[in-house]
Amino acid sequence: MGVCMENEPTPSEGNDPGPFYHGTKADLKPGDLLEAGHSSNYGERRQANYIYLTATLDAATWGAELGVGEGPGRIYRVEPTGPFEDDPNLTDKKFPGNPTRSYRTREPLRVVHEILEWEPHSPKMLQEMRNHLEELKRLGIDAIND
Repeated sequence: MGVCMENEPTPSEGNDPGPFYHGTKADLKPGDLLEAGHSSNYGERRQANYIYLTATLDAATWGAELGVGEGPGRIYRVEPTGPFEDDPNLTDKKFPGNPTRSYRTREPLRVVHEILEWEPHSPKMLQEMRNHLEELKRLGIDAIND
């Protein structure tokens, strides 16, 4: 019997059928692999131990809009190449049951195609989220990366 930590992720074991998306500023092509180990798009930009995916276009939109980098935000339909688990950054007591259907994996994600039709958040919502992320940074609260 293991000890369950408050933010310990729950293995999803493929229970979510997808489709899955990844929002980023990177310009990718079908067949490209997104892999963990690059600088995170958020927080202190430490090396990311995971790559993130979601089954909702809204969550992918935040990734496309808030990701670090030049150029337009992009959303890709992706396929996990291995097991994935609930993202503990979005599944603590504030979000029981993973309503954003956000996951993380140590295995690469394969790009299927780019989603060209997606609705950006309003400038007001985007600014509110940036303010919130800036406040977390100021408080020293960084993403769970282990």
